[in-house]
Amino acid sequence: MLNFTKKIATLTLIGAAVISAGCATKVTRVDPSEEIALSDQWNAKDSELVATEMINDMLSFPWVTEFEMDNNRRPTVIIQRISNKSHEHIAIDTFVNDIKRAIIRSGKASFVAGGEERDAVRDERRDQELNSKDAKNMGQEKAADFALSGSINSIVDEAGKKRVTFYQTDLKLIDMESNIEVWNGQKKIQKLQER
Repeated sequence: MLNFTKKIATLTLIGAAVISAGCATKVTRVDPSEEIALSDQWNAKDSELVATEMINDMLSFPWVTEFEMDNNRRPTVIIQRISNKSHEHIAIDTFVNDIKRAIIRSGKASFVAGGEERDAVRDERRDQELNSKDAKNMGQEKAADFALSGSINSIVDEAGKKRVTFYQTDLKLIDMESNIEVWNGQKKIQKLQER
């Protein structure tokens, strides 16, 4: 009986080894700019493309040149809130960073920190006042001239082995002094997945 139990245990270990060898995972590094669409869900390429196209559109509107002519400097922008109202988890921070990068890369506007980021910088400045001989002065921050906000929405339509996922990103830019909406942009993406 002991011999039979040893044989069963040995066969079980061999079987487990064969199964795990057959399920080995292979990972390959790829260029981050290459799109790899494994599903119809929002992905890194969607985030980058939507941010770039929307910011290019935003910066083509007259508010930029009008502000520069009136103030003799580039405008500053703060991101108020961009909400994910879609059916899936979207990394909004990644999208926000894509937006910031597109604006900064354009050279037509600057960003000011907001929310938790601004609070952390203020805490650091207070610490420097106590501990550094060349601390930056409090009360010297640049105010935001414009506030950017918006949302990402989605609609899913499915029948049989086909599914269409539609994403709509809406952004708007508000003049902080006059409360006038100086730009309103929209970008749509539609993806077809067939099984």
